[in-house]
Amino acid sequence: MENKNRRTFFMFLMAFLIAFFIVSLVEVLRSSFLSSGAPEIPVASALEGTTPGSFSDLAERVKPAVVNISTTKTFKGRGLGHPFHRSPFNDYFGDDFFNRFFGDIPQHELKQRSLGSGFIISNDGYIFTNNHVVENTDKILVKISDGKEYEAKIIGTDAKTDIALIKIKPDNGLPTAEIGDSDALRVGEWVLAIGNPFGLEQTVTAGIVSAKGRVIGAGVYDNFIQTDASINPGNSGGPLFNMQGKVIGISTAIVARGQGIGFAIPINMAKNVLADLKTKGKVTRGWLGVSIQNISDEIAKSMNYKSKNGILVSEVFKGDPADEAGIKVGDIITEINGKVIKDTHELLLTTASLHVGEKAKIKVIRDGKEMSFQVTVAERKDKPEIALTQKSGGFFGIHVQGITKELAKQLGISQNAGVIVTDVEEGSPADNVGIQPNDIILQVNKVKVFALKQYTVEMKKAAEKKNVVLLIKRGNSNFWVGLSLE
Repeated sequence: MENKNRRTFFMFLMAFLIAFFIVSLVEVLRSSFLSSGAPEIPVASALEGTTPGSFSDLAERVKPAVVNISTTKTFKGRGLGHPFHRSPFNDYFGDDFFNRFFGDIPQHELKQRSLGSGFIISNDGYIFTNNHVVENTDKILVKISDGKEYEAKIIGTDAKTDIALIKIKPDNGLPTAEIGDSDALRVGEWVLAIGNPFGLEQTVTAGIVSAKGRVIGAGVYDNFIQTDASINPGNSGGPLFNMQGKVIGISTAIVARGQGIGFAIPINMAKNVLADLKTKGKVTRGWLGVSIQNISDEIAKSMNYKSKNGILVSEVFKGDPADEAGIKVGDIITEINGKVIKDTHELLLTTASLHVGEKAKIKVIRDGKEMSFQVTVAERKDKPEIALTQKSGGFFGIHVQGITKELAKQLGISQNAGVIVTDVEEGSPADNVGIQPNDIILQVNKVKVFALKQYTVEMKKAAEKKNVVLLIKRGNSNFWVGLSLE
């Protein structure tokens, strides 16, 4: 019995020693691993700083620079002069019907009031806001954070970017907003919007940057910051702050059917036009004198162009900067002043930021070779927008004829301007690409065609290669079309 107890005791002792050895070994290996790698960090510590604990300090610091803007617009109308004013009956019978019976009622001056926001950029009273907040108004009142009101005057406006600069004459120096760099903004960053939605002064909302460079159809210079920070009517013209308290955008638009989707103008766009708004009251933009289009897959294939960047020159206006510098139709613009040009929208934004008289270095690809040109930027006038809609390519299916003397006179073109399209086969690839009767084909694979015979020779060559690029003239515009048999 004693031997049995002794054997049990030794077995228990051995098990204990083995367990102790294993635990010790595991601890040694764990310590060795941790010492050779990164230290353990609790999950809460790893995430610390990614979500602000509070926006209170930031809001308190930047709010004094945000202002309330109320405007008044006067127009003439009959008010409630007749019982059917603005009734559904107007939609059915038309205004003329009621004017015949109530037209003698005298018109009265009616006042339309609206609200917006803005922010002070200098202590002597300059304020940024939206153009649509102050456009065509008779009176602008600005209320600052201490409750004082001042009448403001418009210094300059730019409808194309929806930016306006107004000014008040303060009694003392004003608190100002610090201007940031919207180019450095990253998607996912926290932002703070402050404004007066629905007249609720100094309302603070927070969210993140949802996207950059949004094009929403507001104009040719669309380049909006998208945010889910709540923006509502009355926020227009107010600032969008980053977490350092710097303005990186101007709240501008909302998606009516999209909950929580708002847009702001990048502050760098406002900085670029500030000098013009102050000194001229309007914005002077650069002009190169080219008509351009994006490069479709068919055109790229036909031109053996591999890059995804660049835009194609479809027309060079005679006597304008690009023409004088030596840029030609068919060139692919890839860079302006070192900035890579990805598409037509980017070229428009880049060109608009150039100053009149500035010498811009433009890189192009011509027949597979890179070339550089120095273009002296001119002032952009009210010319048609230069970006053309790109259509997909297809096969020929085109019937043409030479341009006679009488036809040239009728169309107001040169008799040697190319060939004219007389018919496009229905359902053919040419029909799908959008080529139309009366289109004029100026070039075939970048070779100018002056007559029907030359056109036929070049098209035969193109058919053998199974692709072609045509330069088409339609009305007052030129554009390229790529066609492929494959």
